[in-house]
Amino acid sequence: MRVGVVDLGTNSTRLLVADVHDGHVDDIARDTRITRLGEGVDERRRLLPLPITRVRNVLSDFRRELEARGAERVLAIGTSAIRDAENGEAFLGEIEWSYGFATRMLSGEDEALLTRRGVANGRELDEGTLVLDVGGGSTELITAETRMSLDLGSVRLTERFLPGDPPTREELDRCAAAVREALPDLRPASAIGVAGTITSLAALELGRYDRLSRASVESQLERLASIPLAVRRALHGLEPERAPVIVAGAIIVDEVLRRYGLDELEVSEHDILHGAALEAAALPETEEGDAPPGAYTCC
Repeated sequence: MRVGVVDLGTNSTRLLVADVHDGHVDDIARDTRITRLGEGVDERRRLLPLPITRVRNVLSDFRRELEARGAERVLAIGTSAIRDAENGEAFLGEIEWSYGFATRMLSGEDEALLTRRGVANGRELDEGTLVLDVGGGSTELITAETRMSLDLGSVRLTERFLPGDPPTREELDRCAAAVREALPDLRPASAIGVAGTITSLAALELGRYDRLSRASVESQLERLASIPLAVRRALHGLEPERAPVIVAGAIIVDEVLRRYGLDELEVSEHDILHGAALEAAALPETEEGDAPPGAYTCC
């Protein structure tokens, strides 16, 4: 079955079109747009009109792509920013009515489960493997026995701690301390990293996705934190719209590797999109109906 997944993330809106057969997900097409849906949510606890408009514009493009690719089921998932916002549920109702996508608001545990399921697609994960998913609003730490979602994301931490351009040493230290204080006691033997912060750091260091050493993360963090935003936007390998929040994201990765004594992590492009694709394949056939409660009232 051909399915589509739309990830309504705090920093980016992503699309996966995939074929699902016997529990395996094969990519057909992917797209990522930086939309900053979570802009201001940490402070105001509401999705704001301008970020909503940015997302809706992207969803119009995604719907055309899904139709052209012949997706039979489409699932849109809402993560940290949507679950933190007072109007998040209404926003999902509007998306469902306007675009015909099934929607699901994910708890932190749901997010962790789907991420691990996606990373494990087509492979076995050792019990001692930590899956690290650094998002815009939250960070997921997932092992065979632990599924934890922390309110540590690149957008959230940038808004809280890093107003400077470039950030000051005091700002960087406060941000790193906040991450350290939130990390739980775990003893992973290895780690797999997913999502845009980690793939961006790998692209900056390697020009490709592979493995990312702690030394590389430290080097990239020092470099990125020392230059103004305008210069970061122009770096080869870094999407310009990710530049405003990449320093906070790098701090999270650096502190996780330090905390758990890990020298490197594997960089994976299999992530929550692939876990959600399996969920999409199990959806019932779409039926026309009335607008969901709250549609058109989110903003």
